[in-house]
Amino acid sequence: MHLRTRLRHLALTSIALVTAAAALPPAPAGADDAGSRDRHPSSGKLSALIRYTEHGVPHIVAKDYANLGFGTGWAQAADQVCTLADGFVTVRGERSRHFGPDAAPDRSLSSATKNLSSDLYFAGVRNAGTVEKLLATPAPAGPSRQIKESMRGWAAGYNAWLKQNRITDPACKGADWVRPVTALDVARRGFAISVLGGQGRGIDGITSATPPAAAPVGDVDPGRAAGAAREMFASEHAKSADTDMGSNAVAFSGKTTANGRGLLLGNPHYPWQGGRRFWQSQLTIPGELNVSGASLLGTTTVSIGFNDKVAWSHTVATGVTLNLHQLTLDPADPTAYLVDGKPERMTKRTVSVPVRGGAPVTRTQWWTRYGPVVTGLGASLPLPWSTTTAYALNDPNAANLRGSDTALGFAKSRSTHGIQETLRRVQGLPWVNTVAADSAGHSFFSQSQVLPRITDDLARRCSTPLGKVTYPASGLAVLDGSRTDCALGSDKDAVQPGIFGPSRMPTLKDAPYAENSNDSAWLTHADRPLTGYERVFGTVATPRSLRTRGAVEDVSAMAERGRLTVGDLQRQQFANRAPAGDLAAADAAKACTVLAEDRADLREACAVLERWDRTVNSDSEGALLFDRFWRKLVGSVPPAELWKVPFSPADPVRTPNTLHTDAPGFATALTGAVSELRAAGIALDAPLGKHQFVVRNGERVPVHGGTESLGIWNKIEPVWDAAGGGYTEVTTGSSHIQAVGWDGSRCPVARTLLTYGQSSNPSSPYYSDQTKLYAGERWVTSRFCEKDILRSPDLRVERVRER
Repeated sequence: MHLRTRLRHLALTSIALVTAAAALPPAPAGADDAGSRDRHPSSGKLSALIRYTEHGVPHIVAKDYANLGFGTGWAQAADQVCTLADGFVTVRGERSRHFGPDAAPDRSLSSATKNLSSDLYFAGVRNAGTVEKLLATPAPAGPSRQIKESMRGWAAGYNAWLKQNRITDPACKGADWVRPVTALDVARRGFAISVLGGQGRGIDGITSATPPAAAPVGDVDPGRAAGAAREMFASEHAKSADTDMGSNAVAFSGKTTANGRGLLLGNPHYPWQGGRRFWQSQLTIPGELNVSGASLLGTTTVSIGFNDKVAWSHTVATGVTLNLHQLTLDPADPTAYLVDGKPERMTKRTVSVPVRGGAPVTRTQWWTRYGPVVTGLGASLPLPWSTTTAYALNDPNAANLRGSDTALGFAKSRSTHGIQETLRRVQGLPWVNTVAADSAGHSFFSQSQVLPRITDDLARRCSTPLGKVTYPASGLAVLDGSRTDCALGSDKDAVQPGIFGPSRMPTLKDAPYAENSNDSAWLTHADRPLTGYERVFGTVATPRSLRTRGAVEDVSAMAERGRLTVGDLQRQQFANRAPAGDLAAADAAKACTVLAEDRADLREACAVLERWDRTVNSDSEGALLFDRFWRKLVGSVPPAELWKVPFSPADPVRTPNTLHTDAPGFATALTGAVSELRAAGIALDAPLGKHQFVVRNGERVPVHGGTESLGIWNKIEPVWDAAGGGYTEVTTGSSHIQAVGWDGSRCPVARTLLTYGQSSNPSSPYYSDQTKLYAGERWVTSRFCEKDILRSPDLRVERVRER
C-alpha cells in the first residue's frame, strides 16, 4: 500500500503541475526577436515542468514555446553540458583561444581539420551577421516566431541550469569555456548544422584561400577530380570502413500490417560521441503540441519522432547540396572576375581570432556573388586559385534556417499528408530524406532537400571541362561563372531563389513499403522505382550498396508476408544478417580450401568461414574473421573486379553477385586477416562480442552489428585496436532507434532505444544504461500518454524556473 500511495501522490502532484503550466503568464512582448537578445540571454521568468521516466527520458510540459524551450535547454544541459558547451565554443570561433589552433575539433559542426580554420570560418559568419540576417527574414523564408521564441527559451534554460547546478562531468568541470549562451548562439548552431553538406565541407579551403603569387599554379586534373568527387558524394562507392554517417528507415502501409495501420522503423547511424549525438524527450504544450522522439543536441525541436497519429525518420540523402562556379579572373587582378565580360571585384572579409599562448591570427576570406572562394573540398579535391581561374562555392543552405520549422511542422502533423504539406510549405531540410507512416495506414517517402537548382540542361549548357566529368560522376556541378545565362534560376514554388521547388522532389506515397538506406530515391520500392529527377538528386539504375540491397530484400519479404506488427520491426532491427556473408562466405570458404592445400595455416580459417551463421550477433563465431577479411578485400579490389556476375539494372537487388575468388588481392586479404587475428591473440572462431565491445566505467559491454561494407542494417563502425583485444569503441552507428505503430487507442505503440544513452557524463546513471540494453537487444517502451507517464516506477518530477 505504501508504494501505491506514493505513486498516487506523485500522480496528483504531476497533474496539478501540468494544470499550473497551462496557466503561466504569457511571454513578454517582442520576445520573438531572437537576435535582439544577444547581450541579454533572457528577460522575464521562464519555467517548465519536467517528468523523468525510465532511462532519464524527460517529458517536458510548458504553456508556450519560450517556456518549452526553457525546459528543453535545462534538460539538455543536465545531460550534455560539456558537449553542448564545446559546440558553442565552435560557433563562437573560440576553439583556438581555449584549446590551441592546431588541435582538431570533433567535426560534429564542420569538416574543419584544425581549430584555427574552424574559428576563422565561424568568426567570419559572426562578423558578417549572416545568422542575424536570416533571423530577420520573415517566414516562411526565415524562421517562424515560434522557433525564435523556443531558441530564446532554450538559451535561458541552459543558462539557468548552469547558474543553479554544479558540473560534475570531468570533460568540462571547472572549465572557463563553459559560459552562458544567447538565443543567437543557438541559432548559429542551427546554421552550422544546415551547412554541414555545403560550406561546412569546404571550411579548410575557404579559410586558406589566398590570391596567387607570380609563380604559376597547376590546373585541376579532371580525371582525378571526378574520382575524388565520386568518393565524396556518391553513396554507391561508400564501401570502405571509413564511411560514417548514414541511416535506414522503412514505412509500411496498412496493406501489409496486422491492423491496417501504418508502421515505421527508424534507424539513423550517427556519431556515438560529440556534438552530433541525439537526445530523447517528449515536448508538450497543452492543446498545441505533443511529440516524442530525439533531437540533435543544441536544437529546440524533435528531429526524428512520433505523435499520436504519425511517425517519421530521416536518412542522409544523396542530393549534392553545393555546386561550384568556375571564375574567369581579370588578367590585371586575380581578386576580380569577369561576368559577361565585365570585371567584378571580390569582397574582402578580414577575420581575426584569438589564439591560446600567442597573438591573434588575422586572415582574409574572399567572397563573390556566388559565395566564398574555395581552394579545395578536402585534401582529395584541390581547387587551386591561379592567375586565370578560381572557384566559388554556392551553398543554398547558407540561406536556410528553416530546419527547426520543418521539425515543428512534422510534430504537429496529423498524417503523412501533413508531413508532405510541411515539406512543401517550409522547404527546410538540408541533407536528409524523410520516411513516414501514419495511423490511417499511409506510407510516405520524399527526398525533399534544399538543393542548388542544377538541372541536367543547365549542366549540359554551362559545365566547364571540369564540370563535364564531375557532374555525371557525382552530381557535383562546376558551372561557368563568367556567364549570367548560367545562373541557377528559380522555381515558382520555391521559398528561396536558386533552389528546386517541392514539385521537383522524388516522392513515393502509399506503397506497401518505402525504404531508404542512403542510396538515391530510385529503389525506394523495388517494384515502383522513382525516376525522372535531375542528376544532382542522385543516380538512377546504378549499383546499390550492400546495405540497400539487404534492406530491400528484408523489407520486401516482410511486406509480402504481411500481418506485420511493431514486434516485426524490432526483429528486423536486430536480425543482424550480413548480406556480404550471404553473397560471399560460401565462395570464400571454398576458395580458402583450395589455398589451404598448400597453406596448412589456413585450414582452420576455411572451416570457420564455412560454419559461420552469416550474422553479426554477439555470439556469432566466424563473424570477426569474415569482417577483417572483407574489409581488406574491398579495400584492395576495385568493385568492378569483385564479382563475376556484373550489376544489372533489371535485377538491382540481386546483382552483382558470385565472388571473384581469383581476383588479385583475394588470397592476400584472407591470409592477412588470419595472420592479423592470430598476432592479436584472437581465436579465429571467437564470438564477435568478445572482441567487439565498448568499455563504460570499467565494464566491458559487447556490441553486435557490423560495418557498412558488410551491408548490415544494424550498422556500427567500430575502432580496431589489436593490442586492446579487437574493436574497442564505436565511432558511429545505430543511435536513436524507434519502432512505431498504432492500435486504435490514443497512445502510439512505440519502442525506442538510444544506443549510447542520454548523458555523456560518466557519473550519470544514464551514461551507459541504454548501451547495456542495446547489448542485450532490449528496448524501451515509450511512455507517451499521460496515464503511462504517471505509472512509471522511476517517475521523478521537477519544476524548473529562472531565478
